Amino acid sequence: MIQLGQYPAPSHVIAHVSDTHLLAGGRPLYGKVNTIEHLTQALLQLERSIAHPQAIVFTGDLADLGEPDAYVRLRELVEPVAARMGAQVIWVMGNHDERADYSRLLFDQESDAPQDRVYDVDGLRIISFDSTVPGYHHGAITDDQLDWLADVLSSPAPHGTILALHHPPIPTPLLEAMGILELNEQPRLAEVLRGSDVRGILAGHLHYSTHSTFAGIPVSVASATCYTLDLSAEDRLLSGVDFGQAFNVVHVYEEQLVHSTIPVGCPVEVTGQPAAAWGQIEAMTHEQRIEVLSAKNSSFNAAEVASSE
Repeated sequence: MIQLGQYPAPSHVIAHVSDTHLLAGGRPLYGKVNTIEHLTQALLQLERSIAHPQAIVFTGDLADLGEPDAYVRLRELVEPVAARMGAQVIWVMGNHDERADYSRLLFDQESDAPQDRVYDVDGLRIISFDSTVPGYHHGAITDDQLDWLADVLSSPAPHGTILALHHPPIPTPLLEAMGILELNEQPRLAEVLRGSDVRGILAGHLHYSTHSTFAGIPVSVASATCYTLDLSAEDRLLSGVDFGQAFNVVHVYEEQLVHSTIPVGCPVEVTGQPAAAWGQIEAMTHEQRIEVLSAKNSSFNAAEVASSE
C-alpha cells in the first residue's frame, strides 16, 4: 500500500480490548448481556480490518466472577483468531479476575502472586501490570511490584514501553462513584514512570472510552466488550447499558501513538467506496489525487453530495 499522507507506516500495531466479563457456561451477564456474542463480534471486526495487529492486549476483567470455565472459553474464542492474525495475546489482571485460576488457566502456572509479566513485541516492550487487590474492586500496587517495575524500566527497550494495567491512573469526572474503586497511591507509580521509556498506558475498568495523561504519559482507556456505562443517564449513580461496546487499535509511530476506537456491532453503511477504488488512487499522481479527492467541485465529491440530497 502506498503512502498518501506525511507519515510513514507505523512500527507496531496493537489491539486493545477490555472488560470481556465472561461467565461460566457462556451464560448472559445479568441475565441479559450476551458477552460471548459481543466478544465474538469484536474479534470478527478486528480480524477483517486492515489493522493486522502484532499483539492483542486485554486489560482485565476477563471473567466476571473469576470462574475457571470462563477462562477456558476466553482462550477458545481468542487464541484461534490471534493465531490466524499472527498476534501475541497479552492478558492483564482485573478486579473481577481471580489470580489463582487466571494464572493456572491462562498461563499454565500455579500462582496466587501478583500477575506481572513482560512481553517483547518486535522490540516494543509491553508490561502487563497487576493493579488488583484480592477480595476487593479498588486498585493498589505493592512495594515489591514498584521495585520490580523500576528494575524492568531501568533498561530502555528498542521501541519503548507500553504499560498495561486494569485500573487507569486518571480522574473520572463524569463518574464520581468510580473514585472509590480507583488505583490507590498513584503518586508512587508516577515516581517510577517519570523519566522512563514508557510511551503509553493502556487501561480498562471504566466501561467507557476516555483519554488523559499520567506523569506526562498518554493514558488510553478502552471501553468494554460486555456492557458500557451511560454517562448521560438521569438520576442514576451508575447506569450499565447493553450498548456502545468498543475496542481500540493502537498504532505506534516513532514519536507518537494513535488510538482509534472501533464500535462493536453491525451498522448500516450510508455512504462509502468499494475497495477497488484503491487501485485507481494508486495509479494517480499526487496532484491528480488532490484534484479528485480534495477539490470540492470534483466529480468524486459532487457524487457524494448528490447521494446525500
